[in-house]
Amino acid sequence: MALAINTLGNSDVQVTELGFGGAPLGSRGSQVSDEQASQILEAAYDAGIRYFDTAPLYGHGLSERRLGGFLQTLPRDSFSLSSKVGRLLVPTGEGERHEQMGDEEPFSIRYDYSYDAARESLEATIERTGLDRIDVALCHDIDIWTHGDGQPEILKTARQGILPALSDLRSEGVIRTFGLGVNEWQICNEILDEFDVDCFLLAGRFTLLEQEPLDVFLPRCVEKNVSIIVGGPYNSGLLANAERRRATYDYKPVDDARWEKAQKIRAVCESHNIDMRAAALQYPLMHPAIESVIPGVWKMQELNDNIEMLATEIPQSLWSDLESEGLVRFDGIER
Repeated sequence: MALAINTLGNSDVQVTELGFGGAPLGSRGSQVSDEQASQILEAAYDAGIRYFDTAPLYGHGLSERRLGGFLQTLPRDSFSLSSKVGRLLVPTGEGERHEQMGDEEPFSIRYDYSYDAARESLEATIERTGLDRIDVALCHDIDIWTHGDGQPEILKTARQGILPALSDLRSEGVIRTFGLGVNEWQICNEILDEFDVDCFLLAGRFTLLEQEPLDVFLPRCVEKNVSIIVGGPYNSGLLANAERRRATYDYKPVDDARWEKAQKIRAVCESHNIDMRAAALQYPLMHPAIESVIPGVWKMQELNDNIEMLATEIPQSLWSDLESEGLVRFDGIER
């Protein structure tokens, strides 16, 4: 199966419809070796994946190092890489360790959304990856999901600092495109009015399970030619696991309501002999604003499954049944 290639916004950055989410190659730490990481990345490239995403957060730099180690071996114009700014890596003890990261890298994290931090962060990422540039720079996690009550001050700093800096860096040609990488569509909708962004990486908020962005946000993105990259298409595991003990939502144990809805979706999929994961990967790509889905991968089997799920032929009757039962919306989506 040849993967479709799409362009982000008004930029010239191209991404494959299936990208590679690099978070687990960092967060899983020693559960995956450098050699295994390289093998998985090589298999992804051989399968046609040409878009890779990472961030300093993921394994406190380990994901960037592992992706860079492999991507250095490829022609630089044969792939696109996104990374993120907003968290600087500092020596252990000078910042905080992220509790969900299972790495043993000798770094901590310090939030910094100032103007100067954009360039400092990108320079550090380039050094860790060993590449000459980062194609897509995303301002990372300026949402309430991450910062809680402190989010308004974080957003104020980003508006005055790191976001104008990314715009300037794009004008200078240091990066090719910029946007946000967040877990809430609402903050994307605000920034859409304030900055000339090319894309948003929206994690877990436009999926087979939830479609609230269809009301206002996604139509506005189509109107403004701003592209969406969907992270977390399985809602951090809920749409990929049939066993509740293994299923999570936003990386936490799933609540009853979401679990029950997911099982109703699963039942419809199974009535058509379709793996729910196939519907979960393919559904977001049906919307004209969505250019790529990037499930996180740390096992070869996961990569192979994702490729198989995307290639699965899904009958229109499955989508119709999901819609008629009020489980999935298709506003503005052509089927």
